[in-house]
Amino acid sequence: MPDALLTTKLHIPRAAPEFVPRPHLDARLDEGLKRKLTLVSAPAGFGKSTLVADWIHRRGAVIAPAGGKTPPLQAAWLSLDEGDNDPTRFWTYLIAAIQALDQEVGEEARQIIG
Repeated sequence: MPDALLTTKLHIPRAAPEFVPRPHLDARLDEGLKRKLTLVSAPAGFGKSTLVADWIHRRGAVIAPAGGKTPPLQAAWLSLDEGDNDPTRFWTYLIAAIQALDQEVGEEARQIIG
């Protein structure tokens, strides 16, 4: 288990200036809000993280059909690497990511992990 969490792993990255918007994929992600789970799958380097991070950042500024702003999207972010293959480390980081939205969620599990 990590002694100190790398908080950079919990921050949603910003898209690079050369990011190319893909409105059709944004629409698919918007449709995913109506479901319990949306899986974004593609080979490494195809821009999954960039797409989702950009969508999350822009989602709060989208104008709803009624003319009012949509509520900001609440999203937890966790960037994973090979070291996160350890179950204790993975769950520690996942709980920390979720607790960025709600401090009480996963508190009991966090205490059990140590």
